[in-house]
Amino acid sequence: MANKPVKPPVAPPQSGSDDSVVLERRTQRVQPPQMYQVVLLNDDFTPMEFVVQVIQEFFSKDRETATQIMLKIHLEGKGVCGIYSRDVANTKVDQVLQASRQAGHPLQCASEPIE
Repeated sequence: MANKPVKPPVAPPQSGSDDSVVLERRTQRVQPPQMYQVVLLNDDFTPMEFVVQVIQEFFSKDRETATQIMLKIHLEGKGVCGIYSRDVANTKVDQVLQASRQAGHPLQCASEPIE
């Protein structure tokens, strides 16, 4: 007599069952993007009025705030004009550098990561 393979018993399908598999959802911990501050650096050649205009135009500051930032740059060597994501900060830096070169000024602008 030959041994027949034994099939495991199959449970009868329950009503409304579609034999789908349910996976447990795991919450992901996503970090906010790294932010960068755009700073203007002091020099002895760029007129203060031009710096105020740049801050107003590219960083959407009112005249009073732009003047305060310009004075901070003049007195402390650098001043923060805004805080942005990396791509936006780099774009702001490029815009400021291009505008200052077109006007013939050596104004320096940089973006720094915020710790």
